[in-house]
Amino acid sequence: MKEKIHPTYDFVEVVCACGNKFMTRSTAKTLKLDICSACHPFFTGKQKLLDTEGMVDKFNKRYAKTEGKTLVRKPKTEVKAKAKLARKPVAAATKKAAAKKPAKKAAAKKEAKAETAK
Repeated sequence: MKEKIHPTYDFVEVVCACGNKFMTRSTAKTLKLDICSACHPFFTGKQKLLDTEGMVDKFNKRYAKTEGKTLVRKPKTEVKAKAKLARKPVAAATKKAAAKKPAKKAAAKKEAKAETAK
């Protein structure tokens, strides 16, 4: 470890906007906070849940149906395999039609060039 390149790691007093003060260690000279554990709503128990569009009620209804148990779902590989089996195979006629489309586009481009040259 090289000497004289590392900052000093000293005890510092942390001051919150609410007036709470406590000591910690830091490389900074002073620490000022906007909010701390003494005034934060989550830690003080004053937090309010905002129920936008009834999402909390909706969750509680779904949770009540499962009686608190975790549901076991099928792996994604099984779902994908069933989806592949459900698809219909592509007919040979549609493959031929798809092969003819580029030829039609090329002919249309030639015609467009001929018209612009006139």
